[in-house]
Amino acid sequence: MNLKSYVTGAALGVVMAASAAFHGAAAADDTIKVGVLHSLSGTMAISETTLKDAMLMLIDEQNKKGGLLGKKLEAVVVDPASDWPLFAEKARELIEKDKVAAVFGCWTSSSRKSVLPVFEELNSLLFYPVQYEGEESSRNIFYTGAAPNQQAIPAVDYLMEKEGVKRFVLEGTDYVYPRTTNKILEAYLVSKGIPKEDIIVNYTPFGFSDWQTEVSKIKEFGSSGKKTAVVSTINGDANVPFYKELGNQGIKATDIPVIAFSVGEEELAGLDTKPLVGHLAAWNYFESVESPANKKFIKEWHAFTKNDKRVTNDPMEAAYIGFNAWVKAVQAAGTTDTDKVLDSIIGTTVPNLSGGYATVMPNHHITKPVLIGEIQADGQFEIVQETSAVVGDEWSDFLPDSKDLISDWRKPMNCGNFNVATGKCGGKGS
Repeated sequence: MNLKSYVTGAALGVVMAASAAFHGAAAADDTIKVGVLHSLSGTMAISETTLKDAMLMLIDEQNKKGGLLGKKLEAVVVDPASDWPLFAEKARELIEKDKVAAVFGCWTSSSRKSVLPVFEELNSLLFYPVQYEGEESSRNIFYTGAAPNQQAIPAVDYLMEKEGVKRFVLEGTDYVYPRTTNKILEAYLVSKGIPKEDIIVNYTPFGFSDWQTEVSKIKEFGSSGKKTAVVSTINGDANVPFYKELGNQGIKATDIPVIAFSVGEEELAGLDTKPLVGHLAAWNYFESVESPANKKFIKEWHAFTKNDKRVTNDPMEAAYIGFNAWVKAVQAAGTTDTDKVLDSIIGTTVPNLSGGYATVMPNHHITKPVLIGEIQADGQFEIVQETSAVVGDEWSDFLPDSKDLISDWRKPMNCGNFNVATGKCGGKGS
């Protein structure tokens, strides 16, 4: 090959490579990538796999409407495998490598705490769809699940006012959400006149299965003559043997009611629920809610999964609200740029599945009704109490270090832990 032919061929190769790169970039620019960060294996897969499927359905439905900003949405699904450090690794991969516009994911507070610094460092957005313990506020996270004042506190109020409960077992999985929630609940119960000796707190590891001794202790504590209840922050697949052992030891809801914060329709699907009838759960949505929006959502869910027996649950509704709020904010901003979406999303209102609306508040929480449901023999819940919409409170009024704090991510305050007593921002808020 002579020099001229070599140069011409090399130039052509450069042009072709540049053309391929251009077309590859153009193809990439035709989609908006959305991260889905949920455990598909390990102890939390029982709960999180459904949320992955829900996100795929929501993305599919949005694409049927024409996508977003004239582009198709593309889901990028990863499996952090119920491994909290791996959540951070996968989050970084989604943001830096896959260039996702936002991430929808996490279940446990341990996983959320793990990824939080990654989202703040890389200035990306996480929509977190599960109830949590509060005591946190990040500019880069939207908490679409319940704060304690939208679930835990109304739950114990219900037990005291409607069930006449005088003694409380705070039973949880040993990690940040149950420990902080129970710290708040213990302080709240004492403020309501419940003596400390009538409150016991117990924790077991993730995946705990040998419940015989623990349930015997609950039974003994409830034999004092005072009406006793269990407030359960047990998370993941440990719920299955816990509820089975309640049945084995004959603990009925009429004797010692259990009210759970992490057990919904999905978790009950793997249980014989007949011995559990009458036990309770506190959420902001149940599949049994009667509304046109919920009927439509359930129909779409069954069609998407090709399974009429697949249930819906509260975190799915929280994901639905968060996703639709993000879509609406992106449309208002005309871009997926994080800073511009952050400016446009506060005050965004979207329908919930109960027939009402959810509004994104300045503290990055949303408005939610509180529902108390009783377990039925078919694994569904009969709603026995429902409140009007409650604004999520990120800092608890019942903890000394938090009672004077508020969060407001609007300019010029832009603060996650503003102290109303001192008039100063304490830092980033997380």
